[in-house]
Amino acid sequence: MKVMLVNGSPHQHGCTYTALQEIAETLKNEGIESEFFQVGNKPLSGCLGCGKCAELGHCVISDKVNEFTALARQADGFVFGSPVHYAAASGSITSFMDRAFYSGAASGGDAFYLKPAAAIISARRAGTTAAFDQLIKYFTISQMPVISSQYWNMVHGFTPDDVRQDLEGLQTMRVLARNMAWFLKCKEAGQKAGVPLPEKEKRAMTNFIR
Repeated sequence: MKVMLVNGSPHQHGCTYTALQEIAETLKNEGIESEFFQVGNKPLSGCLGCGKCAELGHCVISDKVNEFTALARQADGFVFGSPVHYAAASGSITSFMDRAFYSGAASGGDAFYLKPAAAIISARRAGTTAAFDQLIKYFTISQMPVISSQYWNMVHGFTPDDVRQDLEGLQTMRVLARNMAWFLKCKEAGQKAGVPLPEKEKRAMTNFIR
């Protein structure tokens, strides 16, 4: 079993990475493999709303998003990490997740369907809960079980060394990782026992004027 750890910070080995690394080490201790995916610091377009992904099976823009969704189909779970930028998730991970989840749903949704996911946030001081709320909405609209911890999934610090001193934040990351590992093992046990997946219904699409 493998969990993808998505770093939405422009800094490859900054505070967000430090929190994700704590998760990776704990997952390893639980017998779960992990793989880092760096969103990066190159310009990343937002979703164009063109709908071509339903036809092509991938986003029409060729960049890190398509690279990720191809890998995501082989993953069993996800942790998306972001720093706080103006009391919200980073602009790059927002554009990244808009397109990844939209194209993933339009092309069948099997990259994310019923796979557990978590969001983790790093900040010097404030804005963490707003950014956290923003990211978990991607999971709850995609039929993904949301993995929680003993506190909201956040660490605090201006530098990676600061984060390493956030003992409560790092403990929150470890508890999150163990909860993720437990859920994945339970899901695997259920599949081996023959527990069927939920019945799927054809989606009903309405708006507020009809």
